[in-house]
Amino acid sequence: MSTASRTPRIVSGITSRLPVSVDKTVRRLAVLSLIGQIVLVVTGGAVRLTASGLGCPTWPRCTEASLATTPEMGFHGIIEFGNRLLTFALAAIAVMMLVYLWNLRKERRDLFLLALGLLASIPAQAVIGGITVLTGLNPWVVGLHFLVSMALVVLATLLVNRAYGRTGQARTVQLPALPGAARPVMTAVALLSAVAVCLGVVVTGAGPHAGDANAPRNDLDWDLFAHIHAVPAYLVTAGALFAVFLVVRGRIQGPFRSAVFMLLGVTVLQAVIGFTQYYNGIPALLVGAHMLAAALLMSAATNAADLARYSPAD
Repeated sequence: MSTASRTPRIVSGITSRLPVSVDKTVRRLAVLSLIGQIVLVVTGGAVRLTASGLGCPTWPRCTEASLATTPEMGFHGIIEFGNRLLTFALAAIAVMMLVYLWNLRKERRDLFLLALGLLASIPAQAVIGGITVLTGLNPWVVGLHFLVSMALVVLATLLVNRAYGRTGQARTVQLPALPGAARPVMTAVALLSAVAVCLGVVVTGAGPHAGDANAPRNDLDWDLFAHIHAVPAYLVTAGALFAVFLVVRGRIQGPFRSAVFMLLGVTVLQAVIGFTQYYNGIPALLVGAHMLAAALLMSAATNAADLARYSPAD
């Protein structure tokens, strides 16, 4: 028998072992993807806050002679190289997700495209990270690197919701009717959260945590932009409080209720961290906590807006 005639049977044998419906493995991979994207934000913050941004002084190698960090590079090299390695773990999760969704690539095109987008982002993030190193940690490029990570948190959150049937065209979870104001308010909260994160990047680019002692700053007024950054944050808090009012008054149960309370909790946490770091000299540990909370905020706002979008109007 020729190789050509054997190939279809081999392919068929492999694909027959893959799921034909969204199962526990697909859902777990979706959750792992979201967790991984948030962890990447934290490790990226660790790189900056420990002044390890040039721990690997070149790219794509860690040094001119080595792909990996060397003992001579010490702690900073380990931190920077560890952050680079995490992207390979995220790529592996994305590849596994695509493999497990292969039989569903047409039926669940939404899941397949989201997983494909997360996989395609890996080389894009690597290139941006490389440009960051090669430009000596230019604050605008560093900021772009962070914002892409935020966008990936959003995509991973949508992937989780659709994998669990909470939203999307193939949803299986019954969502309660919401007041007419819920959808536009949640959409506004999600957009304002993104604006707050973008302005936070500008504030960070003007602040003291550059990732390296010799890295440039954006030369903007840090204090002024910190106050500008707070404006959309106040609006997000107001929107979250209004959403809680709607669900309590309407006695709304289910995923949306949990989502808005989670959103309010993350928003309050982020505000407490922000005020504390502002009035205490911007300590590195609190800046790292602020970055983690930013990722959680984007996920919580996306989740609430996504659920509102697919809930019927009251």
